[in-house]
Amino acid sequence: MSIPGCGDDALPPDFSGGPRGVAHRPDLSVVIVSYNTRELLRNCLRSLRGSQGLTLEIIVVDNASSDGSADMLRKDFPEVQLHAQTLNSWYCGGNNIGSAAARADYVLLLNPDTEVSPDALAQMLRFLRENESYSAVTATLVYPHGAIQQTCAGIPSFENLLLDYTLLGWLRSRRKKQHHAELVYADWDRKSDRDVAAIPGSCSMLRRSDARLDDDLLLYFPEEDLARRLGGRMRFLATARIVHHEKSSTRNWLATRIFFRDMLVYTRKHHSLWRMLLLWLLSRPVYWAMWLRRHAAAQNQPNTASGM
Repeated sequence: MSIPGCGDDALPPDFSGGPRGVAHRPDLSVVIVSYNTRELLRNCLRSLRGSQGLTLEIIVVDNASSDGSADMLRKDFPEVQLHAQTLNSWYCGGNNIGSAAARADYVLLLNPDTEVSPDALAQMLRFLRENESYSAVTATLVYPHGAIQQTCAGIPSFENLLLDYTLLGWLRSRRKKQHHAELVYADWDRKSDRDVAAIPGSCSMLRRSDARLDDDLLLYFPEEDLARRLGGRMRFLATARIVHHEKSSTRNWLATRIFFRDMLVYTRKHHSLWRMLLLWLLSRPVYWAMWLRRHAAAQNQPNTASGM
């Protein structure tokens, strides 16, 4: 799926917001954390150039990419505020760097593997401005071929974590299925607006004063942690659409390791130390089974190649 108004010939607006000061403050600061997603990031920024109905400040935090992302930004998008890191600050740390530099009253945390439709951000911003009781808003995320992604969810309980990430889920499969369906709003097709408990970190618009994430988390569970901290209502807007090339930079074993690590950090923070230790113990068989499966696949890959 392509986004209209985002071609190479689109003229770049001045995203800088001008000199610091209230008179030149942009309507929205867009914070993008990127790690080795150069071409996806390029398409994302092209789509942002086509945004209508608001002024933008674009902030990209590059987490020490090795694919030339920072050079591409300097050459092709000089209007973007680049924060090039020498070390990987991860998702949460990178977003905090970007949010700290933001000048608008509202901040959008946006993944680099997205392409924004021209009116999506204006719709989201209008909703937040007109509904002060809501703490955050998100858009409909769709795959490149147009299918709607099943984003947004409830806040997982400790039982949810046990059922989803330990062998207890196999022993109590019916209960796991029921709890998971409730958690992910399985009865909702994402074709209508709805209040939700937690919105995806790939597209989260909120007030700048609420935008700081927990630095103890690296990649996972910031949405659930943020929802618990803010406590306010969050909204899903069906008519605001954004293309999302899901998991483009997290398809590796390191990401899996970080997921289990962040899950334990989140559990300790919100469910107590002893429950974290219990979850660590019970999740080990699942963790090692995933490692063994990946290791076996890696061992078989050369054999498969040699047999071709």
